[in-house]
Amino acid sequence: MKSNYFKLGALLIFVFIFNTQPLLAAGKTEKVKVTFVSADLVENNHVGNEWWWGGFVNGTELADGESITLNVSSTGTIKLHAEAQEQDSIPDDGEATTTLKVSSLKSSQNKSMTVQVVENRGRYSGNSASWKFIFKIDKIK
Repeated sequence: MKSNYFKLGALLIFVFIFNTQPLLAAGKTEKVKVTFVSADLVENNHVGNEWWWGGFVNGTELADGESITLNVSSTGTIKLHAEAQEQDSIPDDGEATTTLKVSSLKSSQNKSMTVQVVENRGRYSGNSASWKFIFKIDKIK
């Protein structure tokens, strides 16, 4: 009789460990606030005067100064995307993307990205404009 109880207890422990293992492996959830601080035209060598720009966090577009709070796995990543486009009849476009590991984030940090936009036609073809995008990342405790 004791043998059956022992087997049943061992089986229950095995089932418990087996069922909770994926939860433990996934890591805990972190709250991370990402702010699209700014996009600044740093240099413009005859590319254009009319511009559109956008900052994106995990595919969501943010306006300058806007924030988004994410619930992400401590083993997950956050994707930052920056894009600038010169607006004319044949737009010139530049973009940059970076991925941040949540596990390597400090409590608060800035991430800077550079976007190059190259003139694609006309007498200034090949000239470029340079944009600097800044995102602020805060781990919320």
